Amino acid sequence: MTSPEDQSPAPRPSGPSEPSGPVIRDRVYRSSAGIAGGVVMLALVGWLGIDAIVAGEGRTPWLALAAMILLVPLIVSLTLRPAVFAGHEQVRVRNPFRVITLPWGQVATLRSGYSNEVLTVAGTKYQLWSIPVSLRARKRANRRQTRAAAGQEGRGGRGGLGALGGGLGRGGAASGDASARAGGDRAMEDLRELWEAHEKDENAQGEVSVRWAWEILGPAAAGAVVLAILLAAG
Repeated sequence: MTSPEDQSPAPRPSGPSEPSGPVIRDRVYRSSAGIAGGVVMLALVGWLGIDAIVAGEGRTPWLALAAMILLVPLIVSLTLRPAVFAGHEQVRVRNPFRVITLPWGQVATLRSGYSNEVLTVAGTKYQLWSIPVSLRARKRANRRQTRAAAGQEGRGGRGGLGALGGGLGRGGAASGDASARAGGDRAMEDLRELWEAHEKDENAQGEVSVRWAWEILGPAAAGAVVLAILLAAG
């Protein structure tokens, strides 16, 4: 999804025309670890399932097929599907079973704890599945920042060239703060900056939209029903 931004204050002609401003692409946030895990799980399910379908006997091929119809959509929804698309007008959260579209004017806050969440002005909370929280990465980033701060204090205590070096070091540390933070925290900071910059924009107003992912729920439910029937038939 893209959102055009008109950079010219001149009125548009009455006839149809292309947008005069550049096309601003949404920022996309995904979990690389989730995608890698999903690919591995899909490969494993496909290998075992196809082997059971080809070499199995009796009800085994049908059970394997039903299990694949159930598992593949669930794996895709939990690993490959989650993403956050953030533009100048709205943020679109694609979670495993829902797609939530929130204009920036409807966002009350973005907060991080044991999970990353967006809270609407109506008080509804939505989790950002594609921006996971890694407590280990957060602790590691905090240790790096603490060591960097201690090093700057040590250099700042020296006189002459040491003080000058300390001053330059502080500038370098400030420029490296973003890279020192955990990936999920950097993504949330980007989203907060977009929200603060555009929450009052006229184009960023509207209603929250929630759509269920029937393309995931339908096949998974069908696979579950077929699997249950086969198991019950004994």
